[in-house]
Amino acid sequence: MRDFLLFNTFITPTILIFFYYFGAVVIPIMLYLLKDSVIKKISFLQSAQDMIGSFYSSLSLRKQLLTLLIFLLLFLFMELFWRMIFEMMIGYFDMHDYLYQIAKNSV
Repeated sequence: MRDFLLFNTFITPTILIFFYYFGAVVIPIMLYLLKDSVIKKISFLQSAQDMIGSFYSSLSLRKQLLTLLIFLLLFLFMELFWRMIFEMMIGYFDMHDYLYQIAKNSV
């Protein structure tokens, strides 16, 4: 308990795993569900969505599929990058814990 109160032991890895899943699963779903209400409230976004929709519908079927594929790949790369950020942070805090245990045992 003393190590916890002196910040020698972190609770961060457990919390990071929670925030990873929250950011990887919950936030994209919330954004998808809330995008229509946000677009309706802001007129600039409504006009931008109309322009993008008319541009997208003017594309050929092949280019529409290519555009969807590009956005899908971008989403997957963002998810991968999100994962790598959290793996790096968890590795950092694990390394701190291991080094702290080594220092504690060597004294």
